[in-house]
This record gives sequence, C-alpha cells and structure tokens, in this order.
Amino acid sequence: MSNAIRVGIVGAGYISAAYLKASKNFPELAIVSCADAQRTNAEKRGEEFGLKVQSVDELLEDGSVDLVLNLTTPQSHFPVSSQGLQAGKHVYSEKPLALSREEAEALAKSAREHNVRLGCAPDTFLGGGQQTARKLIDDGAIGKPLGGTAFVLTPGPEGWHPSPEFFYQTGGGPVFDMGPYYITALVNLLGPVARVTSIARRSFDERLFGAGPRKGQKFPVEIFTHFNALLEFEQGAVISFHASFDVQGHSHLPIEIYGTNGSLQIPDPNYFGGSVRLLQKGDRWVEVPLTHGFSDGNYRILGVADMASAIRANRPHRASDEIALHTVEVMEAIVSGGDAGRPVPVYSRCERPRALQPLPRFGVLD
Repeated sequence: MSNAIRVGIVGAGYISAAYLKASKNFPELAIVSCADAQRTNAEKRGEEFGLKVQSVDELLEDGSVDLVLNLTTPQSHFPVSSQGLQAGKHVYSEKPLALSREEAEALAKSAREHNVRLGCAPDTFLGGGQQTARKLIDDGAIGKPLGGTAFVLTPGPEGWHPSPEFFYQTGGGPVFDMGPYYITALVNLLGPVARVTSIARRSFDERLFGAGPRKGQKFPVEIFTHFNALLEFEQGAVISFHASFDVQGHSHLPIEIYGTNGSLQIPDPNYFGGSVRLLQKGDRWVEVPLTHGFSDGNYRILGVADMASAIRANRPHRASDEIALHTVEVMEAIVSGGDAGRPVPVYSRCERPRALQPLPRFGVLD
C-alpha cells in the first residue's frame, strides 16, 4: 500500500517475531527497520525479515519512520516511548504503557503536545473471542452485569524464559505482566474501574532459573507475586481478580461474568479466539459461535494496524492511551494496596473502545 504507515521496531527480542509475522496480514503497515540495545538481536531480526538495522537513537530520529513500535522490556517502555513522542512520531508500546500512573500521564501529555498518537497493547480484546463476548453483553444476553471472576495463575515464567529476572523486579510480577490482558478485556466488557481492594504476598524470596545456561541457579524475588483483588467497576459490577506466579496448577476458567439474567464464560484474553459459552436464566450452558473475525491465529499487531487505520480515517484508535493509562492505574492500585489490604480509589476514566462489526471482511477495521 503506497500510503502505508512506516513502522520502526525498538526491541528485537522474543516478542518481536510474533509482531513481524502477523504484520503480513495488514497492508496498512510497512515495517521498515529495527533496533535493539543489543545490536545482535536487531541484526538477527533484520536478516530474518529483511529490515534495516539501526541503533535505538538512529531509529527514533529517522525521518522515514512514522510510528515507533516499542517492544522493549517494561522497565524501558517509558524512556523509549517518551523519546519517540518527542521526536514527533506516533508510538505504540507493548504492555504495560508505563510502570506508574505518573509515567503514563506524562506519556499521554507528550502525545497531545506533539500532536501524535499513542497506543498500547494488549490488542487481544479486538479478537473474535472477546468481541463476541462484548456483543453478547451489549445485546443484553445476560442482563445487567453484576459480578464475575478472573484468574491468571501460573508457576512463573522462569520455566521457559532464559532471563526471567525482570519479571521479579519493579514493573514485573503477575499483575503488570499478565494483568493488562485481563484488565483491558474487562474494561472493554464493563467500562472503567472505580475502586480496588487487594491482598498480596511474596511466597518465595528466591526462584530457580528453569531454562537457559543458568538453569538451576537462584535469583532474588523483589516484589509481590501472589494477589487476590476485588475490582469495583463504575457501572456496579464487582470482579474477583486473582493473579499469581506461585500456583502450580488450577482448574478455574479465565473470566466469567455473572448478570441478572445469565452468565458468560469468556476465553483467555491472552489469545484472539477461544470458546465463548452462555448460560441464560432457566437454561444450560451453550457454546456460542464466534460472531467476529480475527479469531483463528495470532494477530499480535492488530492494535497497531487499527491505529494506522485510525490515523488515516481521523478517528480514535481502539487500543488507546486512555485505556492503557487506566489499566496502569488499576494495576498500580492492586500492587500498592496489596500490602495493607485497604481500598484504593481509581481516579482515571476511559470510554469503552468502539466495538468491531460482526464478521468483517478480513483486514477491515473501520
């Protein structure tokens, strides 16, 4: 596409391959270059996908790059995104947008001042599974949502990740790592959160490397790793949210929403598809055929494509900085309130993103 948005990737590590593979589905995007603090990572991706390899500073100042895709580790999200915005480029960041509400607000302010777009993962809420559930709730299939549950319980990433230390430092943990998928999905379904009450624990002071050259060695745990929280939504629903890196296994479903006239089982928000099941008053559970597209694969650049489409159409993009900022504040409230167990108000608000149309022609986002 001649007017495709030209994208430069900063952070050529593990997740970048998923973005690059998915980009072929979206002609509104042209990924032209990549950079990484470890140049060998960028050189590997550049050779694999035919990209120009640059230093981070070179890419952020490159006039041929319209949009910076920030795939660095969470601790680097704020400085890299901030530098990209100040260079007058649109920025889309991996989750989380930042490690605090203060940082997220500074990024949103910078985007406004430089008249550029700021977006953030996750974009899985745009997939067929989550959009089907959104339509059922919007159509009143379960009546007024009253409450629900959300579970993201794992034994931690050290079993597969060769360098998992950052998951156990400030900005890591199950809430900031996996929480964005669940909280963003819930905001898409129910709207913004008004208050959080949380209890947190650090179950282990040390963990073992489970993969890579340091397998069997120990490393320290600096943060809470097990959370039980109540999320009170502005519209009245209360969701019990459980996030942990300390659970070896469980049998809970990812998300359930309970309403006045029924209940809804919602698929894992880390994926684009999945099974949606509905129980209406007096009836049994039934599986609902997915009504929306983007459900049969990994489209982990969909939010970037939507932002590119929104820039051309001069409309709001769906994986927005407002939702990402709200998600950061909710996560910060879960973590900061976890020690004392006292309610923490959430001050930011965001609109639910505009729903996608049922079964659009593939690639059509507007």
